[in-house]
Amino acid sequence: MLLLYLRPGAPHVSQDGPTAAAAAAKQLPSAARTTGVSALLAEAPRIRMKAAPEDGDLVAMTLQGNSEAFATLVERYDRAVYHLSYRMLHNVEDARDATQEAFFKAFRSLRTFRAGAKFSTWIFAISYHACCDRLARRKHDASDELPDRADPARGPEQQAIALDEASRLRRAIDALPEKYRAVVTLFHLQGRQYEEIASVLGLPLGTVKTHLFRAKEQLRRLLDGMEVTES
Repeated sequence: MLLLYLRPGAPHVSQDGPTAAAAAAKQLPSAARTTGVSALLAEAPRIRMKAAPEDGDLVAMTLQGNSEAFATLVERYDRAVYHLSYRMLHNVEDARDATQEAFFKAFRSLRTFRAGAKFSTWIFAISYHACCDRLARRKHDASDELPDRADPARGPEQQAIALDEASRLRRAIDALPEKYRAVVTLFHLQGRQYEEIASVLGLPLGTVKTHLFRAKEQLRRLLDGMEVTES
């Protein structure tokens, strides 16, 4: 409150301390005190928040030798890339490795990043292809097709525990074919638009929409089947 009485034209504040200041304050009409505070607030310097740099700016800063700029990009997209990797690979360690591999490849290839393009689309495309490579190596090593189920060893007891809606949906997504899992993850779980998904997966726009439609149909049947099984 002392600031109110230090402005030009305000009553003098004695050196007697807060008690005298309070007494002086009571001498002012209520409207005058309110006006004085409003004026001080209006004259106070504005605090301007520094805007976060755009992805393109961070890429340019990285190419100029600023390693912290790329760390910001990693922090910005690490969770989304890991989420996509996990939905593709169904394994925590593999998803972590694939996420690191994606960002490592992005860093090495950063000079090929086209100015004006979306970094999110670019890093998702790198991540998707890294996951596809890992799935191909799995199939080769196993000399057989991978099962559609995310966890083929999951028993009835474990299935009975996961009765909530979120768990059922995750299980249903895991049971989708690989090409549908990627589309559902990018569209429904990460909120990406059709055009960006098409760029990430390297597919025509119409194919993306078809995959998404068929994925929804399969999810509906899978969830209905779970309700029958678990009821």
